Amino acid sequence: MYLEHFGLTEHPFRITPVTVFFFSGANRGEILDALIYSISEVEGIIKVSGEVGSGKTMLCRMLLVKLPGHIETIYLANPSLSREEMLYAIADGLGLNIEGERVGIIMQNIQNKLEEKAREGKRIVVLVDEAHAMPPDTLEELRLLYNLQIGNAKLLQIVLFGQPELNDKLDQPNMRQLKDRIVHHFHMQPLSRNILESYLMFRMRAAGYRGPNIFSPNALKLIASASDGLMRRVNILADKSLLAAFVEDTHNIEARHVQAAMRDSELSSARKLPDKKILWGSAIAATLLIGLTAWWTLDKLQTSTQGKSPTLATAPAAPVPAAAPIATQPDTAPVAAIQTAAPPAVIPKPPVKPALSPALNQNPKAVQAAAATPPVPKARSSSTAKNTTLFEQRLEAGKQLLEQKQAVASIQLYYNETVDAERIEGFLRRADKLGKLSEIYLIPAKFGGKDGMRVLYGAYPSVEAAHNAIKDLPARYQKAFASSTYIF
Repeated sequence: MYLEHFGLTEHPFRITPVTVFFFSGANRGEILDALIYSISEVEGIIKVSGEVGSGKTMLCRMLLVKLPGHIETIYLANPSLSREEMLYAIADGLGLNIEGERVGIIMQNIQNKLEEKAREGKRIVVLVDEAHAMPPDTLEELRLLYNLQIGNAKLLQIVLFGQPELNDKLDQPNMRQLKDRIVHHFHMQPLSRNILESYLMFRMRAAGYRGPNIFSPNALKLIASASDGLMRRVNILADKSLLAAFVEDTHNIEARHVQAAMRDSELSSARKLPDKKILWGSAIAATLLIGLTAWWTLDKLQTSTQGKSPTLATAPAAPVPAAAPIATQPDTAPVAAIQTAAPPAVIPKPPVKPALSPALNQNPKAVQAAAATPPVPKARSSSTAKNTTLFEQRLEAGKQLLEQKQAVASIQLYYNETVDAERIEGFLRRADKLGKLSEIYLIPAKFGGKDGMRVLYGAYPSVEAAHNAIKDLPARYQKAFASSTYIF
């Protein structure tokens, strides 16, 4: 109804998962990369949890598209399967005809087929959507299937996608054997208010919109509050807000349009989201696995380029605040995204011994770890570089941080898949007034072949120190950003 009014080619906020609308912000892209790595290289069952409407099914669909060709998937969309029905579904996914056979015969046929696939160099992964609704007996049968192996190699991998109730189910005594086999756990965080604007405009542009941002600050605030950062709720409110603006014959989404959408949707506040300990634990696990992914990718790249003349890598373009609209969805493979975000190769420089980042003094563990680590240099402050913008100064600070290679991790406040120096300058001015400018680093990165910018806070000698320092961020940053640990 409103497509022509806003210059759209399709509905931007449909709630049915469509991969062209996959948003890589709010850790979604990093989790996807980590999942692809763990499925490709690591054994063990994987669990992905998140609230209703947080984007789990979309992530599952992206896995089906992005996994390497040698990995074959079996997607179980209906979790309410009995033990026998689940075996039939997996057998069908393997191309087996076992109609009317006993459970024991079905299991043997599945094992034979999996062994055949392994000899062909293929890996099989079962993706279970809405796993929290799966009966305990069916989950136990999945565990038995996971135990199948040939030599020292497992024949089957399993990824469970579910709501937080899945954690409660796995905590039951009869589920302890399955829980012990879960080697990686990722949690889908809700969208922060800062990321929300980028998400909305990403969906609009993916649907063909080419104009300026149409969501007013008050409208964004209302959507963030009413949706609790859950993507499905955001989509419902944004869709009905567009309709309300169309009825008024305006192209700007104001608070009154969102209020009308809220009344029509009868949305109430979502359940209480997981506490910070769970989110921090998930973030640390994901960050460590993402670091392994980057190492694995670079190792393969170095192996494939042996014998060629070395070249000096150019510094990737820096990621900026998450406010600028995104033109198109990133379409590069996840591994490539990790490669471009890796620190550039540089010519070694003599060690420098300036003062440590003030952020290191915010946490006792960080100070202890820093004792054995060379200090991280700081870029010129505004008092000594009056002829340069704050954006240029903090970009130079980020460059020095990468060149010295003395910091292991930082806190990522946010990132953006486009570069808007003017908007970042405004953020940096506010950071300067807050007395935190010297803690901000701008690090270039690539997103889907486009130049972007990461905005980092502090420099830390270990991942643990950076993780522990998240709780010491200024209150304004804790409220505005979905912070995560970033490994250099």
